[in-house]
Amino acid sequence: MTAILHHIAYKIISIFVSIAMLLGFTVPGFKADDSNWNTNYPYVFVHGLSGWGSYDAVYKLMPYWGMFGGDLMGYLNDKGFEVYAASVAGNTSAWDRACELYAQLTGTVVDYGEAHSARCNHARFGEDFTGRALIPAFDSEHKINILGHSFGGATVRLFASIMEQGSAEEQAATTDGSLSDFFKGGKGDYIYSLTALAAPHNGTTAYNIGETPDAAEPTEEEKEQLQEKKGVLDSMMDSVLGAVVDERISEDYAAFDMYIDNALALNETIMTLPDTYYFSIPCSAVTQNEDGTWSPNNKVEFIYRDSCAAMGVYTGVTKGGYVIDESWQQNDGLVNTISAKAPFGAPQKDYEEGNVQTGIWNIMPVHDGDHMALQGGLLKTGDIKDLYVDLLSMINSLG
Repeated sequence: MTAILHHIAYKIISIFVSIAMLLGFTVPGFKADDSNWNTNYPYVFVHGLSGWGSYDAVYKLMPYWGMFGGDLMGYLNDKGFEVYAASVAGNTSAWDRACELYAQLTGTVVDYGEAHSARCNHARFGEDFTGRALIPAFDSEHKINILGHSFGGATVRLFASIMEQGSAEEQAATTDGSLSDFFKGGKGDYIYSLTALAAPHNGTTAYNIGETPDAAEPTEEEKEQLQEKKGVLDSMMDSVLGAVVDERISEDYAAFDMYIDNALALNETIMTLPDTYYFSIPCSAVTQNEDGTWSPNNKVEFIYRDSCAAMGVYTGVTKGGYVIDESWQQNDGLVNTISAKAPFGAPQKDYEEGNVQTGIWNIMPVHDGDHMALQGGLLKTGDIKDLYVDLLSMINSLG
């Protein structure tokens, strides 16, 4: 199934890079109504698997956030929000991505930890962000709101947990005084809110199934649109994806964290911060059949039809013995809707306007769209600007 994900990423980026040259990304409009705002902390957006952010050159050609609908970051900034797009590795573990995020937020050298890097067989230190921090300040007085799409959801959840708990393993292993402040903990109050967007909190059955051989073929028009754009990407793929290829162990890749058994194990290590607001937006791009299974609807990009159709009928048992029942069949083409609602076992409830509490997952209504809908869509473009203006305005009104 990893091959399918890479295939999807390839198709996505090949469309993005070329179409960016044809579109403008400044969308004028009115300023958001800030009359009921109580805060306006910066918003940091973290991309998903094979994604990119503002530190990556390709972002100037095609923003991950907004896509066909235009640069979402620029739009939200124009509306009075302070927003940033982080850049983390496209295919490594949630741990490594969280470490990279911390370095970008603090303007420091990436430190993956003495214990982690030794166990996972890769270098302890990474890129140096000294003098080029993503945000002006980051502490308990200068909090952030953090959002993660897809595997970015796992990244920001682990990041927040380490900010609060630190890492006992790294503390024990680092005896020379070089322990990163990230692993010391005690900084959970730096994070005002956390929002997960179509995130596989509990893993995805996309890794449990193969392609569906009789899935609908793309139309000739869809094939032609993609073919026209494919050549632009061929010479850029390695630099765009920034794929990590080294001798690290398999457990230190995103694919490992997204298997259901491994995602559930990761959840056991992640705490829900008691003073942070939590939100999730699950997606669904399927229609329920008479027999209770689910089939792709017209919101699904053709690159997701195979996985969407297969996930919509799949039941089974994981290698670890977890039973995947019919409740997992509703999906967005890559992530099961039930998995995107909240981590199993974490405090959670459906979102209620005027009744939002910290330390509990507030599950927003299921968004009608496939896995890329909350970015803006591919061939099926959707306008998500109002969704984010409403979401960020609601968060600013809390407290």
